[in-house]
Amino acid sequence: MRRSVLRLIALAATAVTTAGLLTGAAAASERTPLPGSTPAWAKSSARTGAANSADNVAFRVYLGWTGDAAATASSVSTPGSAGYGHYLTAAQFRQRFAPSQNDVTTVQQWLRKAGFDVGYTPGNRRYVQAEGTVAQAAAAFGTSFGEYRVAGKTLRAPEQDLSLPAGLPASVTSVVGLDESFALLQPSAGPAATPSPAFVNAPPCSAYYGEKTTATTLAPDGVKVPDAYGHPNPWAPCGYTPAQLQSAYGVQQAIAAGTDGTGQTVAIIDAYASPTIVSDVNTYSRLHGLPQLSGNQFTQVAPPGVYRRPQNPKQDPQGWYGEETLDVEAVHSIAPGANIVYVGAPNNYQDLDAAMNHVVDQHLASIVTNSYGFSTELLPAGYVKPFNDTLIEAAATGIGVYFSSGDNADETDGIAANYPNATPDWPASSPWVTAVGGTSLGVGKNGEYLFETGWETGRSTLTDGAWVPTPPGEFFGGAGGGTSRLFTQPAYQAGVVPNTIATANGARPRPMRAVPDVAALADPNTGFLVGQTQAFPDGTAKYSEYRIGGTSLASPLFAAFVALAQQRAGHTFGFANPLLYAKAGSSAFHDVKQPPSPMAVARVNYNNSVDASAGYSAASLRSLDADAVLTIHVRDGYDDVTGIGSPNGPAFLNALG
Repeated sequence: MRRSVLRLIALAATAVTTAGLLTGAAAASERTPLPGSTPAWAKSSARTGAANSADNVAFRVYLGWTGDAAATASSVSTPGSAGYGHYLTAAQFRQRFAPSQNDVTTVQQWLRKAGFDVGYTPGNRRYVQAEGTVAQAAAAFGTSFGEYRVAGKTLRAPEQDLSLPAGLPASVTSVVGLDESFALLQPSAGPAATPSPAFVNAPPCSAYYGEKTTATTLAPDGVKVPDAYGHPNPWAPCGYTPAQLQSAYGVQQAIAAGTDGTGQTVAIIDAYASPTIVSDVNTYSRLHGLPQLSGNQFTQVAPPGVYRRPQNPKQDPQGWYGEETLDVEAVHSIAPGANIVYVGAPNNYQDLDAAMNHVVDQHLASIVTNSYGFSTELLPAGYVKPFNDTLIEAAATGIGVYFSSGDNADETDGIAANYPNATPDWPASSPWVTAVGGTSLGVGKNGEYLFETGWETGRSTLTDGAWVPTPPGEFFGGAGGGTSRLFTQPAYQAGVVPNTIATANGARPRPMRAVPDVAALADPNTGFLVGQTQAFPDGTAKYSEYRIGGTSLASPLFAAFVALAQQRAGHTFGFANPLLYAKAGSSAFHDVKQPPSPMAVARVNYNNSVDASAGYSAASLRSLDADAVLTIHVRDGYDDVTGIGSPNGPAFLNALG
């Protein structure tokens, strides 16, 4: 399951880099325009009228670090550096790099003078939160606000670039949140949402890879599914269990011997909070041989200072319940002894950055996994910089941040296709995160590792007895990756990532950050079995299990492997990329490669998603590693789908220790 919730970035929330904000008393001629502060969708042709001046608007004014925090973060994270492992405490970081209280006070006074209600400022003084009306925002930022019709919705945005008067401190770097782009991300039903709508795997499916094939098992309607690639193909696994993944990735014995993540804490950041998460995880654990959550092993945190206003009726808590369930059960399956801190923002747009800042500034964990992201990195610098600054604080204070690389490959596949050129996702492209790509995984009858290849799925549908389109068919999801347009190649990738990238016009230099860094299972067609309380069409809500995937699975899986390795090592790794790349090409990682010949699995779904009463969909063929339409491909060594590879059991644990 992907949770690239913050999609359609050309439609992103207003986020503006500023060299300095000025006082509201300044003359119009003294105002500083902020180019690019209107979203791309706010075109005159889409304008439907003026925004309601009485509507609520909330935003954050961000302040940047006062010294070279990045140099410190690099030093403490790089093996061989004199500072390696000498992480700062949160208090030490604040003392050395946080904006001054005087700067914060100046911003707060300006906002109050402009008529805004001034809200929360975190302990590291990263931002000042403010809230008011559209009329107040128009006056303070020297613009007007209109309403625009986009993607079937009517949304508010500034009609001209923002501008700001003179006088605020130079530490002010960004203003985030003055339009309604967030409504394009995920609709919602409010904080009292019902359980997620049910999904149940339709038969036939396999208990392990290759258990049932199209030669031995008919489709549920009695149809003989034809061969593809000159041979029968397996029916998709029903969903790998914790024991199967532990075995395939070679950590089952280590976990049984006590290397189970004990003493480590993994934070998970999502939106909202599933009301049944503890009972679901414990039921899942009981059914699959995992220990129950005990004592304070699992905690949920609501970060302070989130917007205290009614939920926008366009949000979707239920959609996030499955994401939280996936993340928590994936971590618990691989690191059953680890503590898990779930931090749920109260909405799925602006407050995710506050949740990240809270986890980092309060040092709630040494490992943080995130299964969300923008479908491009082509964001205004004013959005990228404040989030990147938080990631720098994480590295400097010994926190490793892991992000799913996205589920639409290079974003050129026709599903997302937001831009004419390939692009990786943000924040996965930040040089301060470990971006986790995705694989398709074969697990055998006895839990053995059969194969692993890049997750790049092609889909064909059974039509009049034949596969249409001819396999590998149309692209149907795959791990995100590619070359950044924002960040130069970090030192840890030098000598590992190829210096050139293949294009339609031949090879060209690639002196930029490459994504992803590492990989783990992601393909939903060879996916993970999760258990969750779901809402069924008959009005009941009950626990059931289903197969799921996406790099939303890969990130928490890899984070859990790191928890095991940290326990084995007896210390935290912090920002792990320099350490991980130092092990590239070693036995610590499976070098994920293309299969020697084409591979595919077959599957069917229930038409109503839960049972056979409404019949079945036509059988479909899901070709593995089908990358014909992409600019990223699996290859030997580093590649833009799986990075340096997936963790290889004891060798991974020992190498990082």
